[in-house]
Amino acid sequence: MSDLNMERLTGQYFDVLKELGNIGAGNATTALASMMGSKVDMSVPQVRLLEFSDVGDIVGGEEKIMVGIYLQVEGDVEGSMMFIMDKRAAAHVVNKLMAGMLVIDEASAEEYEFGDMECSAVKEVGNIITGAYLNALSGITGLKIFPSVPQIGIDMAGALLSVPAVEFGVFGDHILLIQTKFSDDVELDGYFILIPDMESYEKILTSLGVI
Repeated sequence: MSDLNMERLTGQYFDVLKELGNIGAGNATTALASMMGSKVDMSVPQVRLLEFSDVGDIVGGEEKIMVGIYLQVEGDVEGSMMFIMDKRAAAHVVNKLMAGMLVIDEASAEEYEFGDMECSAVKEVGNIITGAYLNALSGITGLKIFPSVPQIGIDMAGALLSVPAVEFGVFGDHILLIQTKFSDDVELDGYFILIPDMESYEKILTSLGVI
């Protein structure tokens, strides 16, 4: 069992996490722009190391309806990860991917019912975004990282976050949250959550020369 104490991590680790956030978000922005056929801008990612119980408040409250993509991470790094965005943002992205075929506007996006086709499109977006972050992490560390097939959920933030929370007791005290704002003609808030197990944290930090 690892005796790594997350509270003692240095500023150097956060510099590395910010670099991961920048590279991953940059890769995701390029991929999203290509998928959506439009220019996508990105704000500087906000990187935080949080206790899991605080995440619901950060994303806008546990009762906010969100769309989540969840998957397992295997290889040199093990754990789980999730990309979540609010339903309005997800509906906008899907509408762009489907060339405006959805009959939605800003007011109706929250109520729109996602069918199989829409869920498939969201899953593909989640695949690309989570892949961008994992590729960034792999590129920085030189570690081999393999994602599982993603699962999609549309529910209140608290319910979505309960999925990785089941494994939370196994994976330690803290999660890495990277918040990125993407925008084309609409601003989209996206949250990337990575929960490596503690041994994987040590592998990541050791490969980077931080510990």
